[in-house]
Amino acid sequence: MILPIPTQPLYYASPSQLHFSALVTEVKGQQVALSATAFYPEGGGQNADTGWLAWNGGEAQILDTQKDKADKTSGVIWHTFSGDTPPVGAEVRGEVDAQSRWRSMQRHSAEHLLAQAFFRLDLSFAVAAVSMRSAECTIDLQGQPTETDARAAETLLRETLGRRQLQLRNIEVPEAELGDYPLRRTTKVSGKVRLVIFEDAPLEGEVGQFFDVSACGGLHVPWAAMALPVAILRTERIKGDLTRVVFVAGEEAAEFLGRTYQASKALAATFSAGPSDLTDRVEALRRAAQEQSVQLAAAQTALIGHDVAAAPAEQIGAVILRVLNITDPALIPMALSATPSGEVLLVTTPSGRVGLGSASGVHVGELLRSAFVKVGGKGGGKPGAAQGQTENVAGVVAAVRELLSQA
Repeated sequence: MILPIPTQPLYYASPSQLHFSALVTEVKGQQVALSATAFYPEGGGQNADTGWLAWNGGEAQILDTQKDKADKTSGVIWHTFSGDTPPVGAEVRGEVDAQSRWRSMQRHSAEHLLAQAFFRLDLSFAVAAVSMRSAECTIDLQGQPTETDARAAETLLRETLGRRQLQLRNIEVPEAELGDYPLRRTTKVSGKVRLVIFEDAPLEGEVGQFFDVSACGGLHVPWAAMALPVAILRTERIKGDLTRVVFVAGEEAAEFLGRTYQASKALAATFSAGPSDLTDRVEALRRAAQEQSVQLAAAQTALIGHDVAAAPAEQIGAVILRVLNITDPALIPMALSATPSGEVLLVTTPSGRVGLGSASGVHVGELLRSAFVKVGGKGGGKPGAAQGQTENVAGVVAAVRELLSQA
């Protein structure tokens, strides 16, 4: 049996290395394995690197990078490509997409740092899951942090990174020595464990003070401040009593905040105001709209009451029946609430929506269902009010008259 040739990962030794040379060790369809690679494979909530490969006589775009899923112990890293197929044994030149790599590192570092900020606010705010797959990243936290906690964590992180020079240090330690480090989150990794540490830059002859220590196989920015700004967009309650914190970081956060400010500025200009005045202006509009809504409802109530009173009434046996036709089905409940004392009100609409109101001893829920049995339709209701839908409005009116005459 021919053993697979493991891929030497270059991204740990030098995360800033974006160009490299290697040999093609295997080709499988639209995937290629290399003797060494600077392409980071997807994992730990962080996206895979993308980029390009070139060789004498061809080139290809790298669309995805993954560790071998069939044999996780093989050490082989597969690169999914689009373009020419490089031959086994060919020397290739690789180039990692710099922007994608940098933004992935900013997202991942921000996730560690923000999670630590929450943890320092309350030890119950422990991380259950993370994702940095898109510009909007997420941390799922235990302990049910509130929106106030989110703002406090955001402020703590901003002030910490603005006042302390926290640098990255990656080390590998034996599993038995993990107790020497203040890990924020326990790890299931055994054997040698890679730690990602953000700590104060130590003075000569001194040891730096830890800010965050996590077991992690991902890539990070060399200085914590390079992940700034970190902006929490919202918090969401999700299943399992977890709170999802949605945030943006680094260049993507700066772009988001810039777009948001420009949009706020443009909207504020329509009020002849500045962005800082926008909340007050919108609140004033909301109050005015609420007042107008109350006034409109009162006017509609008065108008529909007038229409009900003006509707023709007819005596059918011991009951007075009024029939009112309106155009808006949404006004049926309002009309039914204005049913005159001792009467039955039948409201119809051109769309086939009908309603019956009773201020007498007639059970209009049963009356409407009986009418629908005769002419077709669906609906019903309570003794004092009922609604339904039919394709034969005239038939319902006639059926209601007939049923009342038989009562």
